[in-house]
Amino acid sequence: MKNTAINRVVILGALAIIGIIAIQAYLLVNTWNAEEKDYQEKVTIALQNVAKEFEKLGSSPPAYNVINQVTSNYWVVNINDDINPKNLEHFLRLELESIGLREDFEYGIYDCDSRKMVYGKYIDYDVVTENPKPVTIKGDQMPVHEEYQHYFGIRFPNRNSQILSNMRLTLIFSVILLVTILFFLYAISIILRQKRLSEMQKDFINNMTHEFKTPISTIRISTDVFLKSPEIMASPRLAQYANIIQEQNSRLNNQVEKVLQLAKIERNNFQLNLEETDLHELVRGVLESIRVQVEKQGGTLHCELLAKSPTIKADRLHLTNILHNLVDNATKYCTDAPNILLKTQNIADGKIQLQVIDNGIGISKEDMGKVFEKFYRVPTGDVHNVKGFGLGLFYTKNICDAHGWKIGIESEPEKGTTVTIII
Repeated sequence: MKNTAINRVVILGALAIIGIIAIQAYLLVNTWNAEEKDYQEKVTIALQNVAKEFEKLGSSPPAYNVINQVTSNYWVVNINDDINPKNLEHFLRLELESIGLREDFEYGIYDCDSRKMVYGKYIDYDVVTENPKPVTIKGDQMPVHEEYQHYFGIRFPNRNSQILSNMRLTLIFSVILLVTILFFLYAISIILRQKRLSEMQKDFINNMTHEFKTPISTIRISTDVFLKSPEIMASPRLAQYANIIQEQNSRLNNQVEKVLQLAKIERNNFQLNLEETDLHELVRGVLESIRVQVEKQGGTLHCELLAKSPTIKADRLHLTNILHNLVDNATKYCTDAPNILLKTQNIADGKIQLQVIDNGIGISKEDMGKVFEKFYRVPTGDVHNVKGFGLGLFYTKNICDAHGWKIGIESEPEKGTTVTIII
């Protein structure tokens, strides 16, 4: 993956994470506020109904300021009359349960003589206790409300947990979102680490191939000297060895050049040298240079140059390499004698279609989508003499993209392959 793509992923991912966290935090706060408001409204309605029940019994609550919420979980209710604990508990249970609040609460009644809140009862819906003795509660639990003379206080110790319980689904989604964000951050760290390893690998390959250039050049010069030496040429055996050295050295040099060219392509560090090029002339030159190799395998090499205007703007060197790669693949991936056809023709919009058609082993549907990937090599079955690094079609695809050309492949196993380039 290129640096720009990685940077784009990181930046967009960071923005997405910030946005998602902000939205989720906003939703959580709003949900909490909504649940809290609903909770407060329910408790207020229930306590108003309790005050009305005491009014029916003869109490005379004030016309206003009957209910006062002291803290988030503590309310006081001004009855303005003596309060019977049994009646209070009955009314509290009845009204709270009628609005769906079946949760623990404790109530206390203000004692005018001692001027303290005395403990009435702690209602635990999980543990049933009857007639507990009154206990004086601590001031921090139910502080005295000095404005009233006869009132009771009610506190919900599990209020927050109750609201959180109502928000269970929202919290589950928040946890899932957090796990997703952590996974994304982990994936980004893996991508960055793989990027560093990939850069180290590329640097090593580039340095290694550059180091190969000097010994390759030295071997080529030495081989040329051998081939020009009368003593070497006088011995068929030595001349054969010298030719083998020259051929293999040339092959090694081509592979090194290909790796260096691919490195430049991946770093966007290469420029096309576009010039007016006669496509037919170039095709004929490539065919003549490779015809001997094809005929050694008992194959045939044909061309049908039907394009009426074959002059194109292209980088002559890279286009030559493309043709060599395609014909070389057609030659290698063949069980029988290779039969190769190079064909050009004019198509719509003034474009030229260049095709390389062979009768080779073909490519399966599973491999068709991978043939342009770097280092990928199509399985050859019983053909064991196919050599290479899996760089040819990757190089070809990148050069075509750089020219703005389109390349496609049609193939069937055992029926051959057709590579089409639209210029």
